[in-house]
Amino acid sequence: MKPPILILHAPGTNRDHDAADAFALAGGAPAIVTLHELARSPRRLLDHALVCVPGGFSYGDDLGAGRVLAIELAVVLGDVLREHLARQRPVLGICNGFQALVKAGVLPGGGPPGPGPQRATLARNLRARFECRRVTLHPSPVSTSPWVSALREPITCPVAHAEGRLVPADDASALALRGPLGALRYERSADSADGYPGNPNGSFDDLAGITDATGLVLGLMPHPEDAARSIQEPAHERRHAHRGSGLALFEAGVALAAATAGG
Repeated sequence: MKPPILILHAPGTNRDHDAADAFALAGGAPAIVTLHELARSPRRLLDHALVCVPGGFSYGDDLGAGRVLAIELAVVLGDVLREHLARQRPVLGICNGFQALVKAGVLPGGGPPGPGPQRATLARNLRARFECRRVTLHPSPVSTSPWVSALREPITCPVAHAEGRLVPADDASALALRGPLGALRYERSADSADGYPGNPNGSFDDLAGITDATGLVLGLMPHPEDAARSIQEPAHERRHAHRGSGLALFEAGVALAAATAGG
């Protein structure tokens, strides 16, 4: 059976169908479920082997990128999200979803898995403007996350954000992010001191994606769902007949979901 995957839709989310398409292509059975539906029946989340919080502009980012959704995750879904993680089931946050997981304290964590104290933030890009281009992401060789260990090559995919600069809250968080919690790094451009435009936002340690201590929660600013099919890539970068380089990440997620679906 294909593992069931929940794609969370909040007001303003606009990348849920793209994420669902990538997970379906990778062999999962995605379902887009609204936050309103989950608020009425939170334990419905536990019917799924993987939770994805996709990109967009949840609640218009009126209080800051991902801030309102982070409160919803912590207050409305906090208990079931903790139970989901206690069952060792994976979570993926992309762009605005990553921002929400960070501001809910799910990433990078520091205590028990799930919402908790905020240990980092995603601040305005150093160049103070919206950045939209393709970037290359390299999996960290010291990451112990199964999301990362499944990747055999870099991922080339778009970024599209104005607030993607990862800033750790303290020295302890910075040390952890330099180590095994750092999952994916931008390929820096060699001709600028801050690695721009390869690093589009000035993120700490060139980090594009991080995990929690369990390695089961992954968040990243770029959009691998926009590189799941070769048709989404520029013609000169297409190396495969049907698949884009971002598909490997969703295949890793489906494999994790399949392994934990009965737990």
